Amino acid sequence: MNVPKTRVAVVFGGRSTEHAISCVSAGSVLQALDADEFEVVPVGITREGRWVLTSGDPAALAIQGRRLPEITVDSGSAVVLPADPTDRGLVVFDAADGPSALSDVDVVFPVLHGAYGEDGTLQGLLEMAGIPYVGAGVFASAAAMDKEFANKLTTAAGIPSGPYVVLRSGESLTAQDQQRLGLPVFVKPARAGSSYGITKVNDWADLDAAVAAAREVDPKVVVEAAIVGREIECGVLEGEYGDEPEVSELAEVRVVSDHEFYDFEAKYLDESCEFDIPAHLPERVTAQVKEYAARAFSALDCAGLARIDFFVTPELDVYFNEINTMPGFTSSSMFPRMWAETGLPYPKLVARLIRTAMRRGTGLR
Repeated sequence: MNVPKTRVAVVFGGRSTEHAISCVSAGSVLQALDADEFEVVPVGITREGRWVLTSGDPAALAIQGRRLPEITVDSGSAVVLPADPTDRGLVVFDAADGPSALSDVDVVFPVLHGAYGEDGTLQGLLEMAGIPYVGAGVFASAAAMDKEFANKLTTAAGIPSGPYVVLRSGESLTAQDQQRLGLPVFVKPARAGSSYGITKVNDWADLDAAVAAAREVDPKVVVEAAIVGREIECGVLEGEYGDEPEVSELAEVRVVSDHEFYDFEAKYLDESCEFDIPAHLPERVTAQVKEYAARAFSALDCAGLARIDFFVTPELDVYFNEINTMPGFTSSSMFPRMWAETGLPYPKLVARLIRTAMRRGTGLR
């Protein structure tokens, strides 16, 4: 008896500044999906927001030297979203053959980072269409993407974070704010990832330029006091059968070149980082980070997966940094590497995420 394959739409690219990294992540996911178990529908989204049915060739989605991959209208046939949001089919328009229908997909794996994908917008569309999807729901996606509200929710759950100030459009840092934060500070877009638009400020004279750079990505900006400490990351998975969230081995990220912090080039282009998995921490500190990670996952009402980042100071105090509800899935990304070290290799991790999404379904839960 032939068991029908699970039809998975892997969606990637998108309109955010993290378009290229989304493509690289998707290439790794596509390569990991077992062809005996899954039928893949690879759907790229251009920077302008057009959906394109692509070949799904992982090689075309890889970084070549310092050239980043990109989805364009020439990457494949145009995909027209269903006019009726309750229709789970997609319509593909090919210039030669005209429109044709794609049969229903069973689940969507939205390998999208940043705005218009990781922030609840796509999740809302899929909820309306009744299509199960990997990862957090609308609320958790939106809250985790916004550094202001992620901090508020984790603080309310009793997880410490460092001092910060939120600057909305037109606002600037006051002298009182500067005195409270001290130097150096990190200036960040409130709703972005992959270290885009982040500047370390060591002199207040450089603050305005740093805020302007962040506002090129997001009009809302967060200014954070720098915390002297080690950067520690933890992967969290939704309990597969409704159990408590599961946490991975911890990873420590160390920048070993001239990069002043863990920025985009250090992450993806220059091989400027070293990693310890598991992180070399006292047992009680490891336990504290893992407990905070699971607590943060629940506090934001996450589902599926998340990578949660912390600082550990020389005094061994633990501070929340940020949470990613669709962390990087590239070959060098910490989330799959942490789970591989924990005993869940990449292909099994991807398969588990899909199973969990299908069992959870859509709607209130």
